[in-house]
Amino acid sequence: MARLAAFMVLLIPGLFAAGGIKLMRDSIFGVLFNPFPFIWLQFVVGLLLFAGGLWFFAGFLLRRDRRKGRVQERFKQK
Repeated sequence: MARLAAFMVLLIPGLFAAGGIKLMRDSIFGVLFNPFPFIWLQFVVGLLLFAGGLWFFAGFLLRRDRRKGRVQERFKQK
């Protein structure tokens, strides 16, 4: 059950990151979606979604590895 909960916790930010990549790609190719009035705003929102999803995913993995003691010395808590 804990693995399923961890999977769900990682699935949602992963979907945000994938949606961010799609928004950035579409703005580069000039495809504008309805809620965005400008292409550059669509790109910025996509960049924020991608960065937020990646940040959460990386933080989750770092926290898990710190608890299990599988990180290098420079990443350990002081």
